[in-house]
Amino acid sequence: MRHTDLISKMTLEEKAAILSGKDVWHTRPVERLGIPSMALSDGPSGLRKQAGEGDHLGLNASTKATCIPSASTIANGWDPEIAETMGAVIGADARAQDVQVLLGPGLNTKRSTLCGRSFEYYSEDPYLAGKLAAGFIRGIQSNEISACAKHFAANSQELLRMHSDSVMDERTLRELYLTNFEIAITEGRPRAVMTSYNRLNGTYTNESAHLYGILRDEWGYDGMVVTDWGGSNSYVEGVRTGMNLEMPGAGDDSAVQLVEAVRSGKIAESIVDQRVDELLDVILTTKAVGPGPAVDPAAQHRKVREAAERCIVLLKNDHDVLPLNKSAKIAVIGDFAETSRYQGAGSSMVNAQQVDETLPLLRTMFPNQIGFAKGFERQDTENPALEAEAVALAKQAEIVLLYIGLPEGFETEGLDRTHMRLPDNQVRLIAELSKANPHIVAVLSCGSAVEMPWLDQVEALVYGGLGGEAAAEAMLRVLSGDVTPGGKLAETFPLAYDETPVSHYYPGSQATSEYREGIYVGYRYFTTAKKPVRFPFGYGLSYTRFAYENLSISENGVTFTIENTGKVAGEEIAQLYIGLPDAKIFRAERELKGFVRVHLDAGERRQVTIPFDKYTFRYFNVQSNAFEIEGGNYEILIGASCEDIRLRGTWQIKGTGKQNPYASLPVDCYRRCELMDIPDSAFHALLGQTPRRHTWNTMQPLDMNDTITQLSYAKNPIARLVYKIMSGKVQKAINAGKPDLNLLFIYNIPFRGMAKMMGGAVTTAMAEDICFMCNGHWHRGLGRLIRDYFRRPKLSNENK
Repeated sequence: MRHTDLISKMTLEEKAAILSGKDVWHTRPVERLGIPSMALSDGPSGLRKQAGEGDHLGLNASTKATCIPSASTIANGWDPEIAETMGAVIGADARAQDVQVLLGPGLNTKRSTLCGRSFEYYSEDPYLAGKLAAGFIRGIQSNEISACAKHFAANSQELLRMHSDSVMDERTLRELYLTNFEIAITEGRPRAVMTSYNRLNGTYTNESAHLYGILRDEWGYDGMVVTDWGGSNSYVEGVRTGMNLEMPGAGDDSAVQLVEAVRSGKIAESIVDQRVDELLDVILTTKAVGPGPAVDPAAQHRKVREAAERCIVLLKNDHDVLPLNKSAKIAVIGDFAETSRYQGAGSSMVNAQQVDETLPLLRTMFPNQIGFAKGFERQDTENPALEAEAVALAKQAEIVLLYIGLPEGFETEGLDRTHMRLPDNQVRLIAELSKANPHIVAVLSCGSAVEMPWLDQVEALVYGGLGGEAAAEAMLRVLSGDVTPGGKLAETFPLAYDETPVSHYYPGSQATSEYREGIYVGYRYFTTAKKPVRFPFGYGLSYTRFAYENLSISENGVTFTIENTGKVAGEEIAQLYIGLPDAKIFRAERELKGFVRVHLDAGERRQVTIPFDKYTFRYFNVQSNAFEIEGGNYEILIGASCEDIRLRGTWQIKGTGKQNPYASLPVDCYRRCELMDIPDSAFHALLGQTPRRHTWNTMQPLDMNDTITQLSYAKNPIARLVYKIMSGKVQKAINAGKPDLNLLFIYNIPFRGMAKMMGGAVTTAMAEDICFMCNGHWHRGLGRLIRDYFRRPKLSNENK
């Protein structure tokens, strides 16, 4: 331990208390020993430091800060340097505002594009996500504060996120849902990691000895681990297994529980000392540097614009309609042109320092713009007058510049999407505009994939993602040709959501969320099953062309030449995939194992190298409980996307010689990649066990990990009435396109969460009393509740 002398001077009560927060955003100080309070703040898309009363959902006002592109947008840049620059931008904001821990990056694997927080995560591919997150972490921590990698782990849905159990086999966990964290943590070296809300194979992640063993023992992580806000299940078990900080503060309730557990022998004080030591290391080192200098908002804004430009993806460009002729008569249509959609909603929402809007900027770049029509309501409601106005304007123009996208309510913390479509009113408008003018350039703003049955009705399509506060100018610079687009998709755009295997199993709507598709997420499924998609993983066009040649393979990696054969400078993202055609152990057709982004002037040629690393040929063997290598003649593929393979070679690998763990198992559906209706026998064989019941047992009493949602079958009629009222309000807000995040949080919170999110006003005993009341014991439970209110635990004043 690093702080043995200081810890020896702390009382047991002080040690128990410092591991639980002071309030929503601060750790507890120990003033008599000079241990300061440390500030934490949300931050994946920019600093969200709340100016007044704190809350977790972004409901109350926050201070001005730089809003950077979302993680899903940064991922389209395929460049750790872009991620590092954006990390440095928000790290500077945090340091200037005296924040010591910035809660980002979010790097969960994008299992389903319908996840409400998909915009906060990088990619469906763990290798790409890990490399970008490592860069982002380095950028944040270059300001001498701490990044916080989240949400560890297998957190793939917002529905019932504090209750749901992610059920998957160990190979899927290691290869798809932990490799991203492994790369980010071992290469980025964050000082903090945040656990996720969900269970993993029956155990809450915050008290999973299995996950902590991987994190601390296998990866050598020695920083602090903090809960997601309200994500502590058992404070004592969390501390025992590896948690250092429960947030937000729960009054003295948690601390008293830990003191009693130590004194009764349930947990050794030496374990508490270790957790305190790990926490103190972050507090003391980050607080020692003090607040940083004030940032230059203009300089920050310029960096955001440059990053956004490099992350824009050109998806379609028929007849080379782009870049636009600056003298063309352009009609601008779409609500998103009037009010930019540049970030997601929820706890990541930033009070942006300076937001560019499209319409004021357009006139300087395109002086012959003939007008603007809103075209549609932001929320999906019909407005024939707006539609007619837009069609009339389109008929007068040479080019229609159409701004479309997902409304804010479609992509938000606390609520998953129910479909992958654009709002119906936008789809209808596209159809009508295409009849009036065939020259439509569509600009798409959203943080995850959408279905595009309307693609043939537009001449060009540019995907801006959620580009941050400078998104509008960045997009116009690409449309005008001042910037050549070079981004590529970090996730697959399927033809339709129901063509993805996860659509059959997502979201888990009751007790568990079964990851039956296993390792076949995103392009791993589509390439293996040979299914067509709208746009493949790694896809993106340019205003120029690139040629690949001269592939050379060695034990260290691959070398090849890229030439810009077009007339303008541009950037190409070359991708390394590997495959094993004669594999005995089922695996994806190809897997990303490296990438490089290269700038080339017109006519320039350059030799580039992508190295092999420890991730290149490995797979996780569930029998040896380790990563192994299957021997064989591997395909080495260099592509402009996962489908556009430009160079091919082979490389013989000896392998580690371990036996096929699936040889005698009934898992043929995984071998054949037939995943739409996986039988229980195959999934259970893959798991190595029969999982717990998938649905709720409505005949059993509710327990502390059951949610307010489950009051629908509570024994108490008053509880059922509460459920009816709340569910009605939730649905009404969703139907109006303005989901109530606070209500959604409450709706999905377990009873135990009441004791974790109310600053000590409700204790664990009181939450148990409320659960007891809902189970049909209203009067006795109410009596206990009143009694326990007046018995709320308190640490002795002299030992706080």
